[in-house]
Amino acid sequence: MAEKVVSFTRMDEGTYEDYQMLASLEHEYCDGTADRILGQLEGQGRESLTGYKINRLEHGLQSAARAEYDGADIDWIVAALIHDIGDGLSPQNHDRMAAEIIRPYVREEVSWVVEKHGIFQMKYYGHHYGWDADKRDEFRDSPYWQSCADFCERWDQMSFDPDYPMPPLSHFEPMLREVFSRKAWDETHLKPGVVVGLPEDRHPR
Repeated sequence: MAEKVVSFTRMDEGTYEDYQMLASLEHEYCDGTADRILGQLEGQGRESLTGYKINRLEHGLQSAARAEYDGADIDWIVAALIHDIGDGLSPQNHDRMAAEIIRPYVREEVSWVVEKHGIFQMKYYGHHYGWDADKRDEFRDSPYWQSCADFCERWDQMSFDPDYPMPPLSHFEPMLREVFSRKAWDETHLKPGVVVGLPEDRHPR
């Protein structure tokens, strides 16, 4: 059966029927978002930034495992899992890339944290490069500042340990599918201005 295609070669010549057909195909394509994200995460297990003791997939798994151990909600767990998914295609802008992927599906607090985590992480290493390690303080007025500081302190910067028990990606797959099956931009999930924060830290020090 021949693939359906539009009648036009320039968008301003498209018909009503063309755009109804495209809307149907786009809906089907959006339904596959979780599959494509899982594929990207799996790819990070085969090829990722080197020099660390673990690869980027393992870093995401460990971050998500720490969030789950602490009793975090599903938004936090999935965000921790994919927060570095942009490293392969956008290493200089990976945090904002990841934030844009998850932004339509989770509360604003969580997508803000994913967007800013790269700047907040500089607290731990910026001084080694002559950078402003306190650049995060530019965002002190945000209601989400403490959430991002805690995310980085307890889940992100801690998650480079090859000995930390990490479940496989399949463990988090149902949570990822649940989040990315939500209706995009639904304020039921976005909850602008709501601060949940991180749950109590359950990890021994």
